[in-house]
Amino acid sequence: MNPAELNQYQPVATFEKHESTHIYRMEKGSPSRQFMAGIIVNLASVMVGTALGWTSPSSPKMASQDTTPLDTIPSVSESSWIASLVAMGALIAPFIAGPMADWIGRKYTLLGSSVFFIVSWILLLTASTVVQVLVARFLQGLGVGFVMTVQTMYIGEIASSEYRGALGSLMQLCIVTGILYVYSIGPYVSFAALQWACLAIPIAFSVTFFFMPETPAYYIAKGEKEKALESLCFLRGKTVDGVQEELHEITTTVEESLKNKGTLMDLFRNSGNVKALIICSGLISFQQLSGINVILFYSQNIFESTGTSLSPAVSTILVGAVQVLASGATPLIVDRLGRKPILLTSAGGMCISLGTMGLYFFLKHIESPSLGSLGWLPIMSLIVFVTVYCIGFGPLPWAVLGEMFPANVKSIASSIVASNCWVLGFIILQFFADMDKALGSHWSFWIFGILCGVAFAFTFTTVMETKGLSLQEIQDRLNGKV
Repeated sequence: MNPAELNQYQPVATFEKHESTHIYRMEKGSPSRQFMAGIIVNLASVMVGTALGWTSPSSPKMASQDTTPLDTIPSVSESSWIASLVAMGALIAPFIAGPMADWIGRKYTLLGSSVFFIVSWILLLTASTVVQVLVARFLQGLGVGFVMTVQTMYIGEIASSEYRGALGSLMQLCIVTGILYVYSIGPYVSFAALQWACLAIPIAFSVTFFFMPETPAYYIAKGEKEKALESLCFLRGKTVDGVQEELHEITTTVEESLKNKGTLMDLFRNSGNVKALIICSGLISFQQLSGINVILFYSQNIFESTGTSLSPAVSTILVGAVQVLASGATPLIVDRLGRKPILLTSAGGMCISLGTMGLYFFLKHIESPSLGSLGWLPIMSLIVFVTVYCIGFGPLPWAVLGEMFPANVKSIASSIVASNCWVLGFIILQFFADMDKALGSHWSFWIFGILCGVAFAFTFTTVMETKGLSLQEIQDRLNGKV
């Protein structure tokens, strides 16, 4: 796009401010293009959701001689690896994706993530051995890690301040939409047809996102001011004059960040940073220790084991639909009610619902005669669980992470917290089947429920409220200045 074309965006309302020899023209512009880019980039979140939800409809198919595409039925140990390798791939990915995003850009790194998904779905489409499935799941994990690492950078750098919250909240909503997508299709089609349906998502993402711009901040960091200007004009729907002030702000922020880039030691030298790390690592840890990935990955198997009259496929779809509705509610209430009250409600609700789920499996274990009248209890318990999780402990630990650290150590702190998330995710998915077999399903759910009770206590005693505070005010409170 040349300068003549850039000036085609005529202002709706303007005023001019003379400063030395420079003229800054303030324009209304249009948010439509940044919303378009934000929605299209979140097709990558839908890709993530399909990978996270895939095992729920696929495990029963692979475990049945009638529907499995594999030469042999996966053992319990192999099934655990099929589920948990996504977390292992996601753990490794940030250490590749972060430097790559700085090297080739946010846009092309995200496009690269779709390659992992496309190859993985092709491998699953042609799979005849467990090893091939394991390789595919590991590649999906790499794709998940790439998206989770770089997509937040992309959104944060293309969105203007007034729309950053709305665009940032799309990630959780689109992830659970991807989960609902495989929950809804998987039980009713063949194993191969499910892979085709999943393959369509990364292809659609690649085709559409290819035409979206790179972020202005990346171009500034690379010294390519003309490309930054072009990108910003496209995203804001303004002329060159209309984006000069914002371009100046971005340039100052990027240059300051590059000059003051922090180290790992800088993170631990400051007491406020250490406190922030404890809060964020604790919230992310309890997010995983709630057992959410077990429920997402094994929903259909869990409902099959309850023996209720409602079919496992329909029960799983209901849970997926509730996830989407609950995730859509979070952006509407979080800035009104605050982070801490929502997190406390979420932890308490998860604790009670998991305890109730454990009670149902205990009654089933002892063959209680009252079990017949409680067929509704498992689906209601899990609906309550995913509702309070998706409103609170699902999105808010990541939101708090974005607020707690100064810019110079934010990327280091984010990598540590994200790694903690995926390490725990891997361990829980890897050993859940063995724990469930050894202790029984009732104790599995009770243990997760007890940990949610601990999460409530941790949130009440340790987590600080950030509602209405500027980033500097948050730093002052963490460092005991107010």
